[in-house]
Amino acid sequence: MKKTIIILGLALVAFANESFASNLNVSNKINVETIYNPTPLCNAIIKGDFETVKKFIEYGADVNQTSDGMTPLMLAARYNKVEIVKILLDKGARLDEKNERGYTALNYAEMSKSVDVLDFLKKV
Repeated sequence: MKKTIIILGLALVAFANESFASNLNVSNKINVETIYNPTPLCNAIIKGDFETVKKFIEYGADVNQTSDGMTPLMLAARYNKVEIVKILLDKGARLDEKNERGYTALNYAEMSKSVDVLDFLKKV
């Protein structure tokens, strides 16, 4: 008799928990807002698409325009894109430009261990 009461009690608890959980209005949807919205030039730099970067610059993209606090030169330094760094500097990108955190392209190259860009920027 005790076993039957215990089993019935456990079954009651299990079904009660299931019915309570199914009555809750729980949504698994997460609203995500885009925080980082880079310019097309910055997207091309991040991808390492040298030809597209050249085209954007030819069509008049500003090589010193910040995108979420970083200039194109800072992004190229961060992602170790030496050829892109060279063309940006040739087209007038400011090497000593600082963002709101006080970082320069050289700082970003050091932080991300971009060896190729570091070697190039130290020679400039």
